Amino acid sequence: MADRTELERCLERNLAGLAESGRQQVMPLAAHRVRARGEQRMRRRRAAVAFGGALLAAAVVVGGLSLFRAARVPEPAAIAPAPTVSGFVPPSPAHGEEYASELGYVYGAVAQGDMVRVTVEQLRTVRGTAVPTGVVHTLTLPRWTLVEARRLSGGSPADMQLDQLVSRLAAGPRWMFAIDYNSEGRVESLREADWPAE
Repeated sequence: MADRTELERCLERNLAGLAESGRQQVMPLAAHRVRARGEQRMRRRRAAVAFGGALLAAAVVVGGLSLFRAARVPEPAAIAPAPTVSGFVPPSPAHGEEYASELGYVYGAVAQGDMVRVTVEQLRTVRGTAVPTGVVHTLTLPRWTLVEARRLSGGSPADMQLDQLVSRLAAGPRWMFAIDYNSEGRVESLREADWPAE
């Protein structure tokens, strides 16, 4: 036990001497050096924030440019685009009616096998005068579609088939017809309505 006490005393003396020598060699920093260190830390922090902001702005610009370039160059379509749908909707008969009619100039007739394709410029009547509505559509009809003609048949009323009138309706004057649609939207017949347009 005596050895331990002696050893503890020796250790305490050595530690006290070491602490005293450390105090003598270390000088506290002067106030101007403390301020300089603080200001240096503030400058580093500000520089880091400014650099981070500049890096973020550059990333936004690069991302925006890549999106802009991607929007300018359209990618090829995976499937062929469908043809545009015209604004024409076939009229439907009123309740209790068998047919509904559309008034229009019929022209540009072209025979295609058992079918005849015609162009129709839709009209409406305003104070007894036919006025174009701006709707133009095509119809592809069977060659044997019934046409009630008067002037097209030489002046006397007659029932004809559409294929008999292809050459008269192909070009030149446009003839006005009332086009009769059934409840399913199919053309049942054409009725001549007036003289050809000038």
